[in-house]
Amino acid sequence: MRVDLILLCFAYVLSQFYRAFLAVLTEVLERDVGASPEDLATASGLWFLAFAAMQIPVGWALDKVGPRRTASVLLLIGGGGGAAVFALASAPVHISIAMLLIGVGCSPVLMASYYIFARTYPAAVFATLAAVILGVGSVGNLASALPTTLAVEAFGWRAVVGGTAVVSVLTALGLFFIVRDPEAAQSDVKGSLFDLLKMPALWLVFPLMAFQYAPAAGARGLWIGPFFRDVFGAGDGLVGNVTLLMGAAMIAGTFAYGPLDRLLGTRKWVIFGGNILSMVGCFWLGLVSVQSLWLAVGIFAMIGFFGASFPMMMAHGRAFFPPHLVGRGVTLMNLFAIGGVGVMQMLTGRLYARVAEGAVSPAEPYQALFVFYGALVALGLFIYVFAQDRTD
Repeated sequence: MRVDLILLCFAYVLSQFYRAFLAVLTEVLERDVGASPEDLATASGLWFLAFAAMQIPVGWALDKVGPRRTASVLLLIGGGGGAAVFALASAPVHISIAMLLIGVGCSPVLMASYYIFARTYPAAVFATLAAVILGVGSVGNLASALPTTLAVEAFGWRAVVGGTAVVSVLTALGLFFIVRDPEAAQSDVKGSLFDLLKMPALWLVFPLMAFQYAPAAGARGLWIGPFFRDVFGAGDGLVGNVTLLMGAAMIAGTFAYGPLDRLLGTRKWVIFGGNILSMVGCFWLGLVSVQSLWLAVGIFAMIGFFGASFPMMMAHGRAFFPPHLVGRGVTLMNLFAIGGVGVMQMLTGRLYARVAEGAVSPAEPYQALFVFYGALVALGLFIYVFAQDRTD
């Protein structure tokens, strides 16, 4: 793989870290800055919403400016600047502002890679390449679990987040000097985002794209830590371990999905089958009182593994895009995926707070969350069953 793609992959490691590290900081942030679970759900939601909102301008910039400047400038200002604000936070609102900025900074890095793949490599291997960079980049998901817990214990959370700010700045500078923009698409046809929105086939894909990632991202990025602390009395070390296991399951799922479209000759039914099992995991946690800690860990891992269909869904949508709209196409798909997570994070924060007020057991608010997640995936699957299957 080219050096610039390796660096973009590392930038995506940072993106994965930032979207998930709040799960192991809930206790220290509540103690030091007074951030409640609802505050952190809002902050996490702002990361995803900012990330999603940026997909429209990022898509335009990829097609018109190129991935080099798009990724480097936004990561420098948003990633480095937002992490610095986080490290200096003294109130919950500062955490929200920081996460919003970091979301802006992380918004172009994965799509810059996908843009280069789509413009440089054969379409038939797009899903596999997308899964590889997503899987390798998800090392950041693992780093945000037990390693972050240990680093915070050793150096304090402000020093750890301050260090990530420095790494973000250095990575952004590396992107500016190393990334190579692919040749622009040669086409006399003009087009815009509205041309993509006029495609009926995509509207049957968008709902599941918006819902399929929400349970895994929401659980791993925020709720897994509070769940195991409240329901099973887990300490920081155990929380770090279970988040690490779920992160590993998400990476394994990403790699497992990657080649299946070529092996089985279908994208639609690979996606459908995997998300059925993710939905089952959500309803299992939501409708059954799980008494075994390790069974609960297994179900979280199940949701993470089977909910990792993002690259396959991206490839499904990619098959409908004309070459001159690839940048806007992949970012439009990403808008639905990440925007769905952002909205769901905020809604689940409010749902948690409302159910917790009258709850008779620590598990009750979390059961409501996972019933909600399962219902969303079920709705997305119901619409998706009518989608057109397409492979390259």
